[in-house]
Amino acid sequence: MNGFYNVYKTPDMTSSDVVVKLRGILRSRTGVRFKVGHLGTLDPLAEGVLPVAVGSATKLFNYMLDKRKRYLATFVWGETTDTLDRAGQVTATAERVEDVERVSEAAIQQVGRIMQTPPAYSAKSVDGARAYQLARNGVEVALPPKEVTVYSIELVAHEANAFSFVIECSAGTYIRAICRDMAASMGTVGYMSKLTRTQSGEFALSGAVTLAQIEEDICAGYVSLADFAASLKCYNIDEQYRKHVENGVVYPMQIDQSYARIDVGGVPYAIGCTQEGVLKIICRL
Repeated sequence: MNGFYNVYKTPDMTSSDVVVKLRGILRSRTGVRFKVGHLGTLDPLAEGVLPVAVGSATKLFNYMLDKRKRYLATFVWGETTDTLDRAGQVTATAERVEDVERVSEAAIQQVGRIMQTPPAYSAKSVDGARAYQLARNGVEVALPPKEVTVYSIELVAHEANAFSFVIECSAGTYIRAICRDMAASMGTVGYMSKLTRTQSGEFALSGAVTLAQIEEDICAGYVSLADFAASLKCYNIDEQYRKHVENGVVYPMQIDQSYARIDVGGVPYAIGCTQEGVLKIICRL
């Protein structure tokens, strides 16, 4: 079994919990202990799309982490917590903001390439420890800002001081930090009350299934590596160069995205990328 599960992560578990549970389901159904890994952490209280790679598809991990993400997030103005979400302890209160124009202006300021400081309660590593572990122990951590890209923030609903947005952004963007920084630009505070990831790279909410559904049918939400590759841009190599590719001989090629399908003689062969103008095979089909 080599491919991906489009898992709908529920708010009652961590991303690591999903991996452990799915690995157990697959082992109980097939008798095989597959290599399993998720492709981008979701906060414990967040829900939605969590792509999970199985078998040789895990080799694509580093190449898929940079894919765009889309979220539906709800921010509440006038109160904040230590974790910047509804699970934390209230640490400050300020002006309730209910003006749509004011909020929209704050959202515009967050669009584009921005330097974003991760929340104290995050999975960032600090001297070998997770930032959230240090924060829980009362240790103040100064996390360095990181450049991220917010492609768009669209206001889709609001009620009183709670505003919901569709946000499209690069990997590594903290939605809680967008809430924090929007609030600061309005002279108030805020926290994220709900977060749903609706898209992660090629995986969308419409195709996501719960672990309970997978437990009933291990084909639910599964996309084989071959089917996944069929949706990718294709680069064909003439049959006469098959031995070169199979034996790892340097083959000049330029792929203009993070990865693509490589066909040899018109037949799907692998998923690959290029490094310094040379073909690199990531995983065979």
